[in-house]
Amino acid sequence: MNKTRVIVMGKKETFLVRVTLNKLTDAGYVPVFTSFDINAINREWEEAALLICYLDTAELPPSDVMNYLTDKLTDDEKQVILIGDADEIIQVKMSIPESLIYRVFQRPLDNEVFIATVSELLGKMASGEFRKNILIVDDDPSYLGIVRAWLKDTYKVSMVTSGLQALKWLGKNKADLILLDYEMPVTSGPQVLEMLRSDTETRSIPVIFLTGRSDKESVMSVLSLKPEGYLLKNIEQAELLDKLDKFFAHKKIND
Repeated sequence: MNKTRVIVMGKKETFLVRVTLNKLTDAGYVPVFTSFDINAINREWEEAALLICYLDTAELPPSDVMNYLTDKLTDDEKQVILIGDADEIIQVKMSIPESLIYRVFQRPLDNEVFIATVSELLGKMASGEFRKNILIVDDDPSYLGIVRAWLKDTYKVSMVTSGLQALKWLGKNKADLILLDYEMPVTSGPQVLEMLRSDTETRSIPVIFLTGRSDKESVMSVLSLKPEGYLLKNIEQAELLDKLDKFFAHKKIND
């Protein structure tokens, strides 16, 4: 039986909210009700896999709660399900980015579809679908395998062995960051970066170069191309994860 904890947030625990809590319980989940209070939400956040925002009173969540939830959902790569009437949902959508809202339900709630959606979303979260997607481009398959093994528990990782394969992959997929080998045969890292920057569809994708050279001249040559950064290929796993974590945290602040 599923024992996943789910936060159901509302102004107060009304009759309609209790019905939803009971439906979640019947489906094998462990629902926990919290009010529109940052401290109450924070107490339950770490152990809960999912947030459901139930709007069935005239009062919407305060702006500080919305800002807090936006940050927490972004940081923890979670999604929210909204339940309410059309006007309430429109108001909340003005405070939370669309990308963080998995699905909206208008009342009266179709409980069968709602429970199926909860199960679907939790399955996608468990598979890492909402993690940051990193594309690694390197002509050395063994090095690709090592880096993928280091990152796969934290990020979605895709790999290609050439610049042309990277461009083809990006034509069908989205990357939040590209780790790009500086020295590759046929099409070099700098050439790939130039092609990425010349295309409106890919020019905004952050690129960090991977290089095996640490001498000053080589580093200056890499930086002259204005990537988002560079990493030496002899970097250890813990340092790589730390640098990527700091990169995404810094990007979030500046976006």
